[in-house]
Amino acid sequence: MLLIIIGAAAGFLATRIMDIDANVPTTIAIGVLGALIGGLLLRFLLTLTGMAFGFVGALLGAVFLIWAWQTYIK
Repeated sequence: MLLIIIGAAAGFLATRIMDIDANVPTTIAIGVLGALIGGLLLRFLLTLTGMAFGFVGALLGAVFLIWAWQTYIK
């Protein structure tokens, strides 16, 4: 039920932004399908950026480890 309410609101805003005259069921369908597509796209982008930030974190950790090794062990 919440998805339909959110979908109706999102569909209403999207049809107004894009200047499309649509009936209520079409507006709800546009909002719900847009939410699904947007959710999948955002999840995909977050996964990619998560992996990229994981790589950056690993690189920084390795650089710190090398610095600590050269500074305190050798």
